[in-house]
Amino acid sequence: MKKLPVLAVFATLLLTHLTRADDPLLSWNDTAPKKAIIAFVEKVTKEGSPDFARPEERIAAFDNDGTLWAEKPIYFQFQFAIDRVKALASRHPEWKQQPPFNYILAGDMKALLADEKSMMALMALSHAGMTTDDFNKIVKDWLHTAKHPKTERLYTQMVYQPMLELLAYLRANGFKTFIVSGGGVEFMRCFAEQTYDIPPQQVVGSSSKMKYEIRHAKPVLLRLPEVQFVDDKQGKPIGIETFIGRRPIAAFGNSDGDQQMLEWTMAGSGARFVFIVHHDDAEREWAYDRKSDVGRLDTAWDEALAKGWIVVSMKDDWKTIFPQLSE
Repeated sequence: MKKLPVLAVFATLLLTHLTRADDPLLSWNDTAPKKAIIAFVEKVTKEGSPDFARPEERIAAFDNDGTLWAEKPIYFQFQFAIDRVKALASRHPEWKQQPPFNYILAGDMKALLADEKSMMALMALSHAGMTTDDFNKIVKDWLHTAKHPKTERLYTQMVYQPMLELLAYLRANGFKTFIVSGGGVEFMRCFAEQTYDIPPQQVVGSSSKMKYEIRHAKPVLLRLPEVQFVDDKQGKPIGIETFIGRRPIAAFGNSDGDQQMLEWTMAGSGARFVFIVHHDDAEREWAYDRKSDVGRLDTAWDEALAKGWIVVSMKDDWKTIFPQLSE
């Protein structure tokens, strides 16, 4: 009789292991989006299926902010840029009168968020004048210490567990996963591989101009205070064509900034799959859509409803939001 509890524990552990093996999307509820994901993957990977996609065609594109990790109360890269401005403000007294720096120094986040051009300029100007190696070090140092103001998690711990599972599930079925985001490409490449298992060459994003120089007898790339490419809205299909060279057969976003990427994906031939993550869980994350300053979901939501695209409800379709942290 004393062995029964041990056997019961063993059986429970075995059942848990089998459940995880049988269910690659364990953090998803068994609702329509999960079923649609699995059905799509099965039909495009089954040889002999009329919807079969060759391995080289299995390209999946993911937005980052609001799709793979959180984006409230402000895009995380902007928080990094804000921290940089505050750290450097004593060297630049002119910033007190110069947008967008004066918004930050005055604590006027509403004005900063309302001016899209200023936000892009902020990233370019606050990161300018340093080499790519220096920039990478500063970003990694910040990510190792900076914490989210609401959750007290590191920013790289603000990723969505269901989306991590989706990335792994697609890769296990021969997909190549890319990030296609409006965020700065050099910023995202500092953490994408460790956080998402997406290597830097598979990250497409907005970029600043650079120039090649020889410093101390060594070649370097120097960041310039000018925006080169904005990988948002209409820029996303351009970024895909320019840097990936093949139209995705699956794409995932959460806002109007992703609308054109989803349209571009669905316009291709053969089986296609897209979904939009709807932030509707105020208890476990945030609830926002049409009127949000960050990650606004308005016209893309209308198009999703009109065209039958899947809208994933965080509240109804995800069992968990963030990964469990080890103690």
